[in-house]
Amino acid sequence: MTRTVLDAPPNMAALFAKAALTARGRGGDLPDTHLARTGVTVDPANLAEYARVCRFPLADAVPATYPHMLTFPLQMALMSDRAFPLALPGLVHVRNRIDVVRPVAASETLDLEVWAERFAAHPSGATVDLCASVRAGGDEVWRGRSTYLARGAKAPDGAPESDVTVSVGDLERSVATWRIPDDAGRRYAAVSGDVNPIHLSGLTAKAFGFKRAIAHGMWVKARVLAALANRLPDAFTVDVGFRKPLFLPSTVTLATAQAEGGWDVAVRNQKSGTEHLVGTIRPLS
Repeated sequence: MTRTVLDAPPNMAALFAKAALTARGRGGDLPDTHLARTGVTVDPANLAEYARVCRFPLADAVPATYPHMLTFPLQMALMSDRAFPLALPGLVHVRNRIDVVRPVAASETLDLEVWAERFAAHPSGATVDLCASVRAGGDEVWRGRSTYLARGAKAPDGAPESDVTVSVGDLERSVATWRIPDDAGRRYAAVSGDVNPIHLSGLTAKAFGFKRAIAHGMWVKARVLAALANRLPDAFTVDVGFRKPLFLPSTVTLATAQAEGGWDVAVRNQKSGTEHLVGTIRPLS
């Protein structure tokens, strides 16, 4: 295993450009590489803007999804490197799991580390998991796992079967309706640095086969957790599957039901009932 510590967060726009230029001719197995940053502190202004865009109340602890935003540039650096076997353009985020081991205070100094694992076969191609760990004072306080699908790709011989299904119970009752504006992708990109063109405008999204810009999956997940703020335990797991793209603008509904000491959740299009996100929130045991 090779572990590389970066002095600063990578430039996301440059990484997207690099990934596009080096997309062809990739292959092989996953690199045995870990990327890390140490001594990372939270920018209060960025945290406040993130909370505003995602509708979180301001608190001493960062939102459960905020550490993902800190680690995502490292994951991008890993995926955009020529040694990564799958081309970043076209990768689809299909599942995301976060374990909040304990609340992470905004004042804490954090160590971040990311790596790739579980190159798996999928009926539509292949998936890979991008993993992240956040430590404070030497102890792990947060971890995440993002599963990406590369349509048409082939996993190595003997690869395991991909697991991207998140099962929820009966969720018939909607508890909220959200009108998502057409600039939601640009607003989240401005605060998160995730400037994937499919989220920014209809014009740039069409270049990648989408009829309109689509919302960031992690923004939708954050909106769900913000809606349940102050009703979650200190330590919990939130595991979501991203189903169909949420085109911008749209009107969606949030459905919730209490289950196993936590919640089952779903975000659906108000008119068609198309599911954009389904997930479970459970106490971390």
